[in-house]
Amino acid sequence: MQQTALITGATSGIGKATAQLFAKNNINLILCGRRIEKLQQLQQDLSQFTKVHILQFDVRYNEEVQNAINCLPSEFKHIDILINNAGNAHGLDSIQNGNIDDWDAMIDGNVKGLLYVSKAIIPQMVERNNGFIVNIGSIAGKDVYPNGNVYCASKFAVNALNKGMRIDLNQHNIRVSAIHPGLVETEFSDVRFKGDSERAKTVYQGYKALQPEDIADIIHFVVTRPYHVNIEDLIVYPTAQASATIVNKNA
Repeated sequence: MQQTALITGATSGIGKATAQLFAKNNINLILCGRRIEKLQQLQQDLSQFTKVHILQFDVRYNEEVQNAINCLPSEFKHIDILINNAGNAHGLDSIQNGNIDDWDAMIDGNVKGLLYVSKAIIPQMVERNNGFIVNIGSIAGKDVYPNGNVYCASKFAVNALNKGMRIDLNQHNIRVSAIHPGLVETEFSDVRFKGDSERAKTVYQGYKALQPEDIADIIHFVVTRPYHVNIEDLIVYPTAQASATIVNKNA
């Protein structure tokens, strides 16, 4: 039977690349994001390959999440794969100089948003005794770096929630996996530096960063393993990166 995947943060970066790859592999899609024009364009582009439904909501607001998912049409209500990809980084300040609005945005999006969406989807997986959840973390959830403080804390929480989900859902035959990328060339740095595109570009200069398609390939590999196989925790770097703080920019 054709599977259905729900992908949050689907309008750009890893989410968009994953949607494109899933569509070409005949997986039905529920694409979620805040930017309706980008969602509509994706739906138009990918509907030639598979069935696509779009949901506009902000993962930070539980009522929006619940209302959107509760209103899914019947042919999309059976969700086999959940890709918790939505997240954000705001600012790169020391803890003493941190902006509280930035802190709230990261905790609300990266932690609470993941919880809200998971809470809306998990009960149907439990009822069916089947399902797959992939949580997109970050190397920041494994290794704290200077001025990363709250962003790192939010991704450490994703790492912990991934482990907690796996333990709690084990008895229900639900697979849970996390993928933790290093430096990926997406809109991430534009958001972190609040539209300072010149500063954002410097993050990816001097070496070949991971591309969204690289992570999409890995996500697709993970979710297409035989059901008895669960790749539970995976870290991926570009070759030029050795840790959260060591990058060979002459590579």
